[in-house]
Amino acid sequence: MIGVFVLASIIFLLVYTQKRNQGSAGSTSETNQRAFMKLHDDPHDVVWIVQFSDLHFSVHHPDRALDFKNLVPPTLDLIKPSLVLITGDLTDGKSKDLLTMKQDKEEWMEYDQVMEHVVEKSGLDKSIFYDLRGNHDNFGVPAVGGPLDYFSNYSLNGKQGRNGLVNSVTIQTGKRRLLFVGFDSTMSLGLRGPTNLFGHPTDKLLSDISFELSQWDSQSSLPVTKISFGHFPISFSASSYSGKTLKNTLLNHSLSAYLCGHLHTRFGKNLKRHHVSNHRLLSQEYMQLNPHEILSEIVKNCSTEAATPTKEFWEWEMGDWRKSRAMRILAIDRGDVSFVDTDIKSEAKTTIILVTYPLDSRFMSTILSARKYICQEVDSTSYGTIRALVFSSSPIVSVVARIFDSSLGYLVIMEEFMQKKENESASSREVLYDVPWNFKAFEDPSPDRYWLQIEAIDIKDQSTVTELRPFSVHGLVAKVSWTWKEFLVMGCQWAALYFPIFWIFYIFMFSVLLIPRSIIIFSKTQWSYKNFIANKNFTTFIVWVSSELYKIPKVWFLVVAYLCYLVLCPWLIGQVLTDGEKGYMTYKGWVLNINSIRNLDFLGYPDIMVIVFPHLFFVVLPAVLVIMALAAERAMYQDFLLSLSGKKKDDYNKRSALSNHDRNNSLKLYLQKRWFRIILFVVSLAICLKHYQNCRALVKAYEMNPLAHFSLYCLSIPLLLAYVVYKTGKA
Repeated sequence: MIGVFVLASIIFLLVYTQKRNQGSAGSTSETNQRAFMKLHDDPHDVVWIVQFSDLHFSVHHPDRALDFKNLVPPTLDLIKPSLVLITGDLTDGKSKDLLTMKQDKEEWMEYDQVMEHVVEKSGLDKSIFYDLRGNHDNFGVPAVGGPLDYFSNYSLNGKQGRNGLVNSVTIQTGKRRLLFVGFDSTMSLGLRGPTNLFGHPTDKLLSDISFELSQWDSQSSLPVTKISFGHFPISFSASSYSGKTLKNTLLNHSLSAYLCGHLHTRFGKNLKRHHVSNHRLLSQEYMQLNPHEILSEIVKNCSTEAATPTKEFWEWEMGDWRKSRAMRILAIDRGDVSFVDTDIKSEAKTTIILVTYPLDSRFMSTILSARKYICQEVDSTSYGTIRALVFSSSPIVSVVARIFDSSLGYLVIMEEFMQKKENESASSREVLYDVPWNFKAFEDPSPDRYWLQIEAIDIKDQSTVTELRPFSVHGLVAKVSWTWKEFLVMGCQWAALYFPIFWIFYIFMFSVLLIPRSIIIFSKTQWSYKNFIANKNFTTFIVWVSSELYKIPKVWFLVVAYLCYLVLCPWLIGQVLTDGEKGYMTYKGWVLNINSIRNLDFLGYPDIMVIVFPHLFFVVLPAVLVIMALAAERAMYQDFLLSLSGKKKDDYNKRSALSNHDRNNSLKLYLQKRWFRIILFVVSLAICLKHYQNCRALVKAYEMNPLAHFSLYCLSIPLLLAYVVYKTGKA
């Protein structure tokens, strides 16, 4: 039976995997571009930008583009940012049923028209707009710059000649430089979804990012605040061919923050993560349990010897425009970076408040800021005021800062009116408010004892209040916990976890199938249902259930053969690129070009986990457990019949004393109660339904024929379950 699987797999491989001439997909000779902006001298040293992400303009959901066209221009006109960043997934690239994923030219034309409208109506210079690719903008694109690469023709970056994968812009004020480095880490060869989910930075890309981030390092005349932006979170970024990671690249450059999108708000609102380089934490390569890997402590030693630079940065994923209509305003105030996220539609905001100092101790404090405060490495005047940006479509009458003490039941211990800071170079709508305070009075070893809230009242007597936020004058970090969904998408390094999880699954499956068989072969014990009843424990149960499976040898061999097939052979063949080129998929990734059977180039790792894991954990594993349960249920039924008939089997030497009447009643009672088999049959149907849904999605995604392109993958589990149900139906 195993030979049949192997033979079929070899034929499968020979028929469909001819040599293909794969071009230099995704390579580009375009150089990365730098821009420089010098702002008018501002004594307040405050700059702010706006970020949008995951617009997902779709022909099936015209409201997304319409809302962007109507809501964003007046908002940008109100805020007047120095930069506007759009961090990927500009278009949706999905069919109405969400199963076919490829580029749609109509969506790109709509994106182009809406952006031209936004630029014109907002009154902002087009050059301050930066957009970049997300995975949806890359579905099925065989080559960057090719006819199907609509991003190059219709995006803001593409139309302005920013064709490099890395673009940087420096904003210089009178007191510092602000360096923004954006990069495109999508696949160089854009596979169609769903196996296009991760960022794939190459060694060249990481080198270019590092080069751009270090462009001002040799010039110490002005301090530099560095911020990077991309589409994919660190948790959804694969390592390069040589094993380098985006996280380590950013850690090496004293980054303040990395801005990204991709995950959307449906996974939670605390999609923030503080990255720290700490080689003592062996687990950091695989996962981080909370937003803060290390909680800062009050520095006690400020000596030069102890002043080892801390490598750290904040990662701030933002919500999506697709459903949440989210917008972020990010400010850099004297080097301190803060932000506020807002829904510009449902909240119908006419006033937006962004607190720039003190920083939120949950999501903005850093270990370095704590050291600078304790060791007095920063001018103390920067701590001397509470500061906030207030953007309003109506004149502001008053702005009030309130501080609450959580140890006193959130009692208000400070309430002061803030004053507008005049600036001749600023518009009347761009205002900074501040109020002096005795910051030393709020020094406390607890990072979340004191909480800040600011209220603004406009001329229409409408009040806007910020959420309560903890702060720490020391710069200490307040502990925050993720929900389980936030942990899964932000805390797990899936590129590092994919193979360990895969092989743990196989170790478990083969342990269940092979170890009990070895015990049965070399043990003199008779592993039966009666033996299990007499000696109830986990080991006896596993060995007994496995022994019952071995009594149906064809099923056992088929299960083992199928597991081997999933490791050794291709799973399916599909149209992975829009231009019609087909490839085959294994658990290692997609193969499009076979130059040598010993040196295959696998694409889409670890993206293929969205196919592999659901199949293994929601189809294969439940199916094997149901098969074993059906075999065990049959043994129980046989034992029951044997006890009624009084026939000898093994150590059954006594005949039953039951009368015919009692036997019939007992048999009817058991048959009526054979509900366990019915439950297993229903579970089998549920497994087949799940498998059918997965197969249907793959058929639509990669334009496949179930019989011609993935018959073994598609039919093995349903047929195996049907065969086992049939074989175990009779005693």
